[in-house]
Amino acid sequence: MGMTYRELPVKGVMTKSNLPVSDFSVNPYVGCAHACKYCYASFMKRFTNHPEPWGEFVDVKYWPEIKHPERYAGKEAFLGSVTDCYQPCEKKYGRTRALLEQLQGSGISISIATKSDLVLRDLDLIRAFPNARVSFSINTLDENFRREMDKGVSIERRLDAMKQFYDAGVQTTCFISPIFPGITDPAEIIEAAKDRCNLVWLENLNLRGDYGARIKEWIREKHPELDGLYEEIYNKKSRDYWTALDGRMREYTEQKGMPYLRDDDQHRSEFGDPPVVVNYFYHEEVKKSAKKANDVFGEAVKK
Repeated sequence: MGMTYRELPVKGVMTKSNLPVSDFSVNPYVGCAHACKYCYASFMKRFTNHPEPWGEFVDVKYWPEIKHPERYAGKEAFLGSVTDCYQPCEKKYGRTRALLEQLQGSGISISIATKSDLVLRDLDLIRAFPNARVSFSINTLDENFRREMDKGVSIERRLDAMKQFYDAGVQTTCFISPIFPGITDPAEIIEAAKDRCNLVWLENLNLRGDYGARIKEWIREKHPELDGLYEEIYNKKSRDYWTALDGRMREYTEQKGMPYLRDDDQHRSEFGDPPVVVNYFYHEEVKKSAKKANDVFGEAVKK
């Protein structure tokens, strides 16, 4: 089936965030064509009135032009908490670019998370923001596995885009997430990214909601040799795998001269050269209830 696109008038796009990394959460789209099998945002489908499966529809947000953007000076906005701002339809609709243009010169800092190299189109706009940060999600160097998991651009293209932002002086993050036990090799990915990023985040695979069952089924079908390991981690709630991986990553980063921090260390915004590696294995996702659906969307929809 093809993608379904719908224009969605909204009252605004800047939503106060309850995430610890930003003051505002900004999502110019609802839904995402990257259709990641492990997408934690798939729960949002029930708020959209879309019959299509998650990953086969996108609502394109249109908001009134932001007036007095200078009121956001000194604040930080995270673009892409529940969508990819640079998914393919951005090339046509340009809602992320429109937002960046409206916020130019306001003094707000921005962080962008993406799986796309379309973000390169806006490099000049992005680097004009103070403390601009761009994060690229990479959880494998194996293109076959990547294609099984998402419809984003190739890993090679993500790494190339990361390098261009890094060379342009924009702070870059290699977000190794989600780490699939027995499949993702974080050290291998860091080796590929260490000369093009200032920060590496490590995040474990969480299996919650509908996508949890899908991933377990995929593991049983494609990697039956890992079925026992996933049983231990996700059904018996063992942390042994993550504890052992934590130890290996600590040893690896020490050998490479890279700072290694745990989620409970006081780091928040550490960047460095060589890159700082941060372990988020044990952090809990921010839980949002259906009662706060408008916060998840980013704003109330105009009637």
